[in-house]
Amino acid sequence: MRDAVIVEAVRTPIGKGRPNGSLAHVHPVELLAHTLRSLAERSGVDPALIDDVIGGTVDQVGEQAMNTTRYALLSAGFPETVPATTVDRQCGSSQQAVHFAAQGVVSGAYDLVVACGVESMSRVPMWSNVPPGKDPFGPGVAERYPQGLVPQGISAELIAAKWSITREQMDTFALSSHRKAAGAWQEGLFDAEVAPLDGVSRDEWVRPDTGLDVLAGLRPAYHDPAFAERFPQIEWNVTAGNASPVNDGASAVLIASGDTAARLGLRPLARLHSFAVTGSDPLLMLTGVVPATEKVLRRAGLRLDDIDLFEVNEAFAAVVLAWAQETGADPRKVNVRGGAVALGHPLGASGTRLTTTLVHAMRDRGARYALQTMCEAGGLANAMILEGV
Repeated sequence: MRDAVIVEAVRTPIGKGRPNGSLAHVHPVELLAHTLRSLAERSGVDPALIDDVIGGTVDQVGEQAMNTTRYALLSAGFPETVPATTVDRQCGSSQQAVHFAAQGVVSGAYDLVVACGVESMSRVPMWSNVPPGKDPFGPGVAERYPQGLVPQGISAELIAAKWSITREQMDTFALSSHRKAAGAWQEGLFDAEVAPLDGVSRDEWVRPDTGLDVLAGLRPAYHDPAFAERFPQIEWNVTAGNASPVNDGASAVLIASGDTAARLGLRPLARLHSFAVTGSDPLLMLTGVVPATEKVLRRAGLRLDDIDLFEVNEAFAAVVLAWAQETGADPRKVNVRGGAVALGHPLGASGTRLTTTLVHAMRDRGARYALQTMCEAGGLANAMILEGV
């Protein structure tokens, strides 16, 4: 069986997903084009050799419609002969792109392929793909869940209640994420992965000066009287400070077979070892990272103690804290350069953003194995294991 290796990984800085955000002026196609162009330049690969470009985008509407990935590669100057597709597995869209790309390499369908993702939440807000008054779920789902599904913020509150996660624990986790991210920037650890764009060279959301007193002063973000009556166990501890913000950004990784990498003189950053995807309760929605972690370890024939680094998407602090309780993972190995609470969560870009950060951290730390997992709307999760080369 052929192997699949990551030979380059790059991302934009992450901007606030607001009209005044540092990247709000950049069309989402151009955000992604910038990473594709940077990927080709940094690797030295002729884009004509790329067999496919697989991109993730969540809200595929407006300026992110019509197969954004295809137009991004054309804008980047890639040959017209290079194909592209855009996938949606919610927050894990671009991690799923990595899975598809690597599986294509292993199967022999590809020799060289890009996995990438983009989301401009300032220009295409979350849920803008569902017009007012329209039901994206349909009558069968309504019949199966007669009390109704809930927004992600309510799921995060339910997770906090089920795992007895306190406001202080979530705020402490958030503070740690900001401090790790700020420290990584100060030490230059992000320099190798970030491609500055239009004068923006740093992640905009990181708050090195925040403190527990500031975080403790924030109001609950999702309090709703109807949900409070339905779920009396909720204590309303999820805030804007211990959840991921809305953001703009793009990221991309270049994946090759081992033979192709050797033939082109490309130095692998990591080998893509094992993959898993799983479904879970769509009400709790965000807990799939637990069975996905168990599943990918089982497929890899590894134990949790074999993993040197973890990237667990910080959609909400409660998700990572519940995952850590269930798995027993060493918190010192988790999101060592900060996570989405501090760096940001541009939905479709986050999967390959995590991968980009992870492979550079693996190289810098000499890690043997690393595990990445992401919770996703609808009760889904992706997980994969990377091996140092």
